[in-house]
Amino acid sequence: MSHTGVLVLRLAGPLQSWGASSRFTRRTTESAPTKSGIVGLLAAAAGIERGDDTRLAPLAALRFGVRIDQPGTRIRDFHTARHGVTGASMPLSERFYLADAVFVAAVEGDQRLIAGLHDALRSPVYAPFLGRRSCPPAEPVDLGRYEETTLEDALTSVPWQASAWYRRRHRSPQTLTVLRETTATESTDAADVLRDQPVSFDAAHRRHALRTVVTTAVPTPLPAGDGSPHGTHDPFAALDDLENESA
Repeated sequence: MSHTGVLVLRLAGPLQSWGASSRFTRRTTESAPTKSGIVGLLAAAAGIERGDDTRLAPLAALRFGVRIDQPGTRIRDFHTARHGVTGASMPLSERFYLADAVFVAAVEGDQRLIAGLHDALRSPVYAPFLGRRSCPPAEPVDLGRYEETTLEDALTSVPWQASAWYRRRHRSPQTLTVLRETTATESTDAADVLRDQPVSFDAAHRRHALRTVVTTAVPTPLPAGDGSPHGTHDPFAALDDLENESA
């Protein structure tokens, strides 16, 4: 019997931003959620403070993968701000976001740890956000906890989560892209390297290590109902009706 479990998250919102190498005044985003961002989301839900590297370590050791269900559009924000106390102008910066993207992320590890994180996700100490505090999720991120399965199986079988409006406007792709960590016995010859393995979130000495990421493809599973587990609200439906009337 396996003693590991998998926790699956749905990451959807108007804006997301997942930086892995942002420096100074140019804040970029990766094309999919980073491990650092997801571990940070789970640590916040569990109430782990930024300087508590001891409690962070087991979360950072979880195996991580993400599936791109709706790629979204990369947008740039020319950012201006003033200091909240002195009123002095802050440095101009560029910030990049993914608009209207949807991802399925999963972490695999010890069943007890996964169960605890699942409970924390449903009653979080700190609210989750999608890479930046200015990017709240549009819906609850919990997609369930799975036992007796693997990260690969979860990312293959969880229904396609693309929004209803996206599925109406795009043909269903044959496959979906998955970015995941390798297993202990799997070759890393074709893997990429990304510096998003969290070591410490302490504001005074935030540190990340390198990790290897392999890119694979899985057959697109059937969507779950209307693509939303929390209702049928779709603000784009009215626009689709107008387009059909004018066609």
